[in-house]
Amino acid sequence: MTCSACFLLLCLQLLFTAQTIAVPNLSPAAGQSITLTRRLPAVRAVEDWGVWAKNERDALMIKYGATPPQKRNEGVNLLTNQNADSSYYGSLAIGTPPVSFNLILDTGSSDLWVADSTCQFGCSRVPAFSSASSSTFENLSWPFYISYGSGQAAGVLGSDVVQMAGFSVQNQVFAAVTEVSSGLLTSPVSGLLGLGWQSISSSGQTPFWETLASSGAWSEPVMTFQLTRFVNSTTAQPTEPGGSFTMGFMNNSLYTGEIDYQDLVSTPSYWILSMTALTVQGNAVIIPSGTASFAAIDTGTTLVGGPSTAIRNIYAQIPGSQPGTGSWEGYYTYPCSSRVNVAISFGGPSWPLTPADFQLTQVSSSECVGAFFEISTGNGAPSWIVGDTFLKNVYSVFRYSPPSIGFAALSPTAVAMNGVNGPPPSATIGSISTTVIASSAGRGIDGTTSRMGLGMHNRCGVCGGSRCCTAVNQLLNEGH
Repeated sequence: MTCSACFLLLCLQLLFTAQTIAVPNLSPAAGQSITLTRRLPAVRAVEDWGVWAKNERDALMIKYGATPPQKRNEGVNLLTNQNADSSYYGSLAIGTPPVSFNLILDTGSSDLWVADSTCQFGCSRVPAFSSASSSTFENLSWPFYISYGSGQAAGVLGSDVVQMAGFSVQNQVFAAVTEVSSGLLTSPVSGLLGLGWQSISSSGQTPFWETLASSGAWSEPVMTFQLTRFVNSTTAQPTEPGGSFTMGFMNNSLYTGEIDYQDLVSTPSYWILSMTALTVQGNAVIIPSGTASFAAIDTGTTLVGGPSTAIRNIYAQIPGSQPGTGSWEGYYTYPCSSRVNVAISFGGPSWPLTPADFQLTQVSSSECVGAFFEISTGNGAPSWIVGDTFLKNVYSVFRYSPPSIGFAALSPTAVAMNGVNGPPPSATIGSISTTVIASSAGRGIDGTTSRMGLGMHNRCGVCGGSRCCTAVNQLLNEGH
């Protein structure tokens, strides 16, 4: 055999051997077993398993066409105390690019409105919204009018991007106001953010907070308030730190113990609870029952208003008290030397008010005016309006689902903020973590009627021949 033939034979043998080794035996011989080795699971911490589980669920939802869960979040808005507890405001931004405004936060109404740059009356020296400066503003050209116990506002509805505490709502309907009653706005406040339910919205539109809550944007379906006290401070400035407003969570550093929740007593409209008990100086006071006991918990109201018989019974427990006269009609005076202790229950614990909050002001060397006054409500509004005089004494939680209100005792941290002077928070524009698109706007009013809030009257019944009423009548009669 030649050498070349030997070399060729060797190559063929090597090739056959290599193929035999590389091809697996897919069919084991009869009686042959195959040993399977189980891999040991990777060691994972509980946190790692949680991350894996979330990623697995989200990936499958995307793979099979489901909408991935929206990021839920929480936000904080620092408040400003204006004029020694007269009102509390926070900041909110509107438009593209966003411009920040200071607005009263009001659980007793449901509309968002801000002074417009074309405002003719009652808006001087307050920052105003300019629709021409926002690329996302849409003029809906629907008239807007709302009346409060302290005044009225009128203008036109539009929609734009609204941002607050890290949340953004696109196409949010609000009112650009061109007429405001004198004294309703005090610089640097430019408007009001209603935090009540849609059913009492004068415009008929879904409120900013309700859009966020109903979309599941919040980690928890709650918004909360902690309010500071400066009414008894001799060094209080026109603006002071006012506490905090949160969306999506409770700040457990601001309260102690459990939060006592009470369900709303009726279909959500105002935030209404039933006032079940009231004591003065430790003595029980006779108050109305049934629907006459309904109380709106209202951050936009400074004091506490109630039925005349109940208010009379409260002051009957205070020796030396007398009904007020003139400008003080409906109020009561009492000796300033009296430390009045009032406590209120809404079906759960009894929540005490400090004597400082009961004392509204001093009118003579010996006489003071109480913060509880007589009020007669109408248009289906509740008999009691419980405002900041009470709310400064509790940590309050307004829960979307189930619809309810919770109260808890303030923590030492929260109490320590009372009366401590400092610069108020500035209106800022923060980063956005969650964005929601509001549902399409529908016609909210028909030009002849509107939903009224607490202490309100139809159209212009309380403002006589003022320019504000003239303007709104023109709007409503133009057939918009």
